[in-house]
Amino acid sequence: MKKTVIVLCVLCAAGIAFFAYRTWQDNLRNNIPGIAHGNGRLEATEVDVATKISERIEKILVQDGELVKKGQILAVMQTNVLQAELAQAKAREQQAVTSEASAKAKIEIRKGELDAAEAVVQQKQSSADNAKKRFERAEQMIKTQAISSQAYDNDKTVYLTAAAELAAAKAAVKQTQAEINSAIAEAKGAAANIQAMKADVARIQADLDDCKLIAPMNGRIQYRLAEAGEVLSAGGRVLNLIDLTDAYMTFFLPSGVAGKVAIGAEARILLDALPTTPIPAKISFVASKAQFTPKTVETRIEREKLMFRVKAKIDPALLTRYIEYVKTGLPGVAYVKINPEAQWPDFLKTNAEKADKTK
Repeated sequence: MKKTVIVLCVLCAAGIAFFAYRTWQDNLRNNIPGIAHGNGRLEATEVDVATKISERIEKILVQDGELVKKGQILAVMQTNVLQAELAQAKAREQQAVTSEASAKAKIEIRKGELDAAEAVVQQKQSSADNAKKRFERAEQMIKTQAISSQAYDNDKTVYLTAAAELAAAKAAVKQTQAEINSAIAEAKGAAANIQAMKADVARIQADLDDCKLIAPMNGRIQYRLAEAGEVLSAGGRVLNLIDLTDAYMTFFLPSGVAGKVAIGAEARILLDALPTTPIPAKISFVASKAQFTPKTVETRIEREKLMFRVKAKIDPALLTRYIEYVKTGLPGVAYVKINPEAQWPDFLKTNAEKADKTK
């Protein structure tokens, strides 16, 4: 009986000693001069990879948890309808090109006709001028009975005929010029139609390109939100992708501490899964408004209820180096220097910093 009591006393003493040690250790970790801390979870930027147009999924090329690289094809949508529309648009474009070529040919033909018509005008102008002069002489000569009335009438008829032929030749020139203008307008319309058809082809080609869902960044597939064969509307989500090069921990600090945290301040993150491996980080965000804030804050105790959201971002280069090991959702503690002169304790120093200390 006596031995049992002694054993129990020893066990109790050991338990008390262990509890005291853990309490001392926790106090040591939680009361570091010039350094504040808060609990949080490791997070990362999430992107939904979605369809641009309404279409059926042909195949998905990645699985949950798979690491992907920027520019990698993740899924493919069906394109048979778009391919038909593209062929139709290209045919209309070719038709417009043919129409433009035909209009330009008409312009050249009409220009040749215009040259000929202008030559006829010159010829008729010369004949009309001669006929006019002859008629004017006949008018003078008929007054003195120097010529017969028949001769006078003949000269008058020749003059009127020449004048009419000149007017007809000039009208032909104007008509040919109008036909040239019409052909020019037709060519411009065809050229504009070509541009419209090219834009249509480019739009359909862009839709075809968008039927290949591309990874916008390096990351990990978190969820498959749809499966092959499903018909999605425009904007339908197919995959959820995590940007593992943009990982951070969000935690909360009371107002009296958050006000001392500078953007860019040094931080360390200790994950529960890696309690002996501090991860360097920097403060990238401090909320401008408090969370959990009562509407009326009057006393000091109430002011302590003010909690500000703070974000500690991990260096993207470090994340890239260990991207295969980065996992979101892991709980941990973020430590931040509120005094730039403060020194990290040993349990928050990186291996490189510890190595420098031993030299």
